[in-house]
Amino acid sequence: MPAFAQRAKPLQGTTLNVALFSTAYSRLLRPWIAEFEESTGARVNFDTPGFPVYNQRTDLELSTKGSAYDVVNVTFIYSSRWINSGWLTPLDEFIANRNLTPADFDINDFLAGARAPETGADGKLYGVPWTAEVTLAAASRFDVLRSAGLAFPDTLEDFSRAVQTVHRKERAAGFVTDNHYGWTFPPFLQAFGGDVFRKAPHDLYPTLDTPEAIAAADYFARLLRDFGPDGAVSYTADQSLQSLKSGRSNLGIQGQIYLSQLADKASSKVAATTAWGAVPRGPAGRFPGSAVHGLGIPVGSRNAQAAWQFIAWATSKQITQRAVAAGYGSPTRRSDMQSQVFSERQRVNGYDIAKLSSEAIDLAARQGHMKYRTVAVYPQIDQQINKAIELIVSGQKSAAAAMQQAQIGALAELRRSGIAV
Repeated sequence: MPAFAQRAKPLQGTTLNVALFSTAYSRLLRPWIAEFEESTGARVNFDTPGFPVYNQRTDLELSTKGSAYDVVNVTFIYSSRWINSGWLTPLDEFIANRNLTPADFDINDFLAGARAPETGADGKLYGVPWTAEVTLAAASRFDVLRSAGLAFPDTLEDFSRAVQTVHRKERAAGFVTDNHYGWTFPPFLQAFGGDVFRKAPHDLYPTLDTPEAIAAADYFARLLRDFGPDGAVSYTADQSLQSLKSGRSNLGIQGQIYLSQLADKASSKVAATTAWGAVPRGPAGRFPGSAVHGLGIPVGSRNAQAAWQFIAWATSKQITQRAVAAGYGSPTRRSDMQSQVFSERQRVNGYDIAKLSSEAIDLAARQGHMKYRTVAVYPQIDQQINKAIELIVSGQKSAAAAMQQAQIGALAELRRSGIAV
């Protein structure tokens, strides 16, 4: 256990209310919290509702600057709103205080690309990242591609050729992805030179009906419609993963937390034949999706120092190493990503999944292309994108008509949220 103070049980009598949505990390933390309580004397109420419920409750509580929570998850899609509205406490002074922060905490051990979305316009850190997910590409039956004389696809042109080549070979569909298109489509949208907004987060005029956006939507929808499994438009993240693991689909684009599971010999039929790579680059470049969540302190907390000590414990090297050893697949500390246990698990068939992930995180931080997803109204725009792709794949609308409808819907959502466009 990290030592937070010289005297025993320094938080005796303190109750901390901690809120984090239900996820792999929160499930690992829950039984370990008793150790934090025993060491510090604090009592921790640990609330882990589902993701939508968590965000709704926390957004309302933070907006009132209430005191219901001492520690919250700084949700990626709300980070810009929560941080820049002044609803969270800057953490820099806590990190620098050796009475509150163990000497081996090492904030610089966290990937710079993971810290960037948790940093405010003032340059201060408002959340310590505990997960960083990126979109990668994978070929479950790379042997089929290789036998056709093709390398792992690097460009959009390569990707399209590969999908067409392997479609229906070995009774597998050519392409699959999950139907959260507000997450899986933007890497293609941006590769074509399009974007969700004109210049997020400052200029939020939507740009879903530009020629680049329409071309990207047509390309992406064609992959699903012409080369996806039957009913591809309804595939959830888990269904998409199972389709790849069973060899029923070959090429896929998804979060690395899912795609890394293709290497699991106990559950994956394609563990020996899978290859991994970056999402394809297009005329405008390469734009992997990146989503970071962190732990922060609301300004209304009456136990800010104790709240920080919980965060320092929950994201300490001891705890994150323990999580990785237990199988956690989305660490944010460089030391964890480079650790032997994680590296061995992430190096498969000659591919380094951890390296691909860290490179994607760093690229997203350098390019800033994920700023669209930190806009508070993005969840509503996300739904407009989902609907547009479904309409194109199902043949109900052309790419141009569906994206024009998405543009109109996005403008309406922005005005409904009080954003001038």
